[in-house]
Amino acid sequence: MADPVANLKDAEARLKAAAADHGRAPPDVLVVTKTVAPERILPLLEAGHRRFGENRVQEAVAKWPPLKARFPDVELHLIGPLQTNKARDAVAMFEVIQTLDRDKLARVLAEESALQRRSPRLYLQVNTGDEPQKAGAAPQSADVLLANSLRLGLAIEGLMCIPPADEPPAPHFALLAKIGRRNGLSRLSMGMSGDYLIAASLGATLVRIGSGIFGDRPA
Repeated sequence: MADPVANLKDAEARLKAAAADHGRAPPDVLVVTKTVAPERILPLLEAGHRRFGENRVQEAVAKWPPLKARFPDVELHLIGPLQTNKARDAVAMFEVIQTLDRDKLARVLAEESALQRRSPRLYLQVNTGDEPQKAGAAPQSADVLLANSLRLGLAIEGLMCIPPADEPPAPHFALLAKIGRRNGLSRLSMGMSGDYLIAASLGATLVRIGSGIFGDRPA
């Protein structure tokens, strides 16, 4: 069985080297815990890691409250698509929501943040490949979505993307960085277990690693 703590240290060392080769600071690691049982997450928490990502609101609500009670400084990120009917639970559970991708969701998140007096930091998800089956704002719509979200008082921290699985990721990472620069957003969540070193070389500030930490998930 994979050793999550050792794998995380290895990934951090690789990221440090890749970023240094391009004169950049290494990105932070978001450990993705989708389908991972709490007992496998616990060693990472005990080793001091605090930044984790979940794909589904329901899974996070079921799994994370006891862990957050023990480790209250955990920073939990939502990295999967968010339906508006799950916004209430998402605002309550997550410190960061990376998948804001449409105006309706922005309005609902603003309403929930006001009701709960809790404001998760937000990333706009950009569908850099314009894939119809994938969540995310079209690249040409990202600027307008950002402006609309800021008018609602939302705390937009950065941008996130998931490149098409069958295309080289580098052009998509470069496009996300370009959209970030023109909008003054320096935080970029890009790169996963298979391409996080490429993302680090192109300016990622946060990479999302799941199978690279825990091993392949069961089918």
